[in-house]
Amino acid sequence: MNNKKEKFARFGIATKGFVYCLIGGLTAMAAFGAGGKKTGSSGALEYLASQTYGQVLLIITAMGLISFVFWRFYQTFADPEDKGNDAKGIFRRIGYFSSGVFYGFLSYTAINTVAGASSGSGGSKASLINTLLSESYGQIMVGILGVIFLGKAGYQFYRAYSGKFKDKVKEASLGKRARELVLKSGQVGYTARGVVIAIISFLTFKAAFSANSSQAGGTEEALSFIQNEFGAIVLAVVAIGLLAYGVFMFIKAKYREMAGI
Repeated sequence: MNNKKEKFARFGIATKGFVYCLIGGLTAMAAFGAGGKKTGSSGALEYLASQTYGQVLLIITAMGLISFVFWRFYQTFADPEDKGNDAKGIFRRIGYFSSGVFYGFLSYTAINTVAGASSGSGGSKASLINTLLSESYGQIMVGILGVIFLGKAGYQFYRAYSGKFKDKVKEASLGKRARELVLKSGQVGYTARGVVIAIISFLTFKAAFSANSSQAGGTEEALSFIQNEFGAIVLAVVAIGLLAYGVFMFIKAKYREMAGI
């Protein structure tokens, strides 16, 4: 990857971190009763738009999200890290592609928000599940979607506790404190992300079994579930974990190895 493409990719990774910092920060504030709100990606963008110079920040964020989409699709089709075409490699590349599609929709949401239109992440997920449930074997398809989310949640935990989250982060160039920050922010961040995705999987299974799309939800609904079932303290812990994940993405944006890409 040439220098311009590399900078473009790093900008995208950092933007993903920025979005997670917004989600985690706003949710933590809500948990501590200091304002803020429980929110997902779309809600975080709407909050950003409402701030001073929010439209400018939102445009920059939309550009960053497009950069991240570029990076994910580049990983999918160019396979710069040689994941290969065996079952494991194809699985990883499908994961990159699905991530690119999700952040493509999020960048579209950011652009719509700039233009004065918006849609909540939980609502869009419910709409998708409602569409699936209207089809033959719809409950089975929604159940499969729940399994996919469950697998993704498990992968977050695997990355957290196997140390895989440090892959390609150039730790040799970091000082002792920075290495500790990488370890703590990555492990805590991936754990919190795994918890949220696991709850999204649970909500998706509920929608499948009840044939009711309103039972499903995204990040915002998962965070509300945590607060309702486990209380504000647990919500605050998860929110801080999401904030830590955002911090780790900033570190990854700067120090990720991209030699030979």
